[in-house]
Amino acid sequence: MTLPEGYSISNSIPSVDTYLALRTKSGLTPFSREASARGLPNSLFCVQMLHDGEAIGMGRITGDNGCFFLVTDICVLPAYRNRGLAKAIMAELTKWLHANVPKTGFVTLSADGRANELYRQFGFRSTEEEIDSVGMFMVM
Repeated sequence: MTLPEGYSISNSIPSVDTYLALRTKSGLTPFSREASARGLPNSLFCVQMLHDGEAIGMGRITGDNGCFFLVTDICVLPAYRNRGLAKAIMAELTKWLHANVPKTGFVTLSADGRANELYRQFGFRSTEEEIDSVGMFMVM
């Protein structure tokens, strides 16, 4: 996918400050600085969308790198939305998944709002529709 002029992708892990700012400004649930500092180094793969060198979006893959993989933190700052940037982030993440996940690996994500429309373009399906499973969670 060709990015608009001035945009680029970095596969580096975002700093804690960048991560927290992107999550908050994009409307994602905030995490504590401690949780972010502990979690980010455990990322399997990261994508940062940059505009003129500044992070304006991101996505990550976490998991055990064998059986389970979680696509998470997909976001783009509001001022940069509707330009195909989230799709470009997902394309990079999906490329990594296809190259690195073993045949029986299970890849999951949670879709907020209408984001499921984006994720379906990359082969994701609703667990309720496909495997009679309901996602559950617990927040500490």
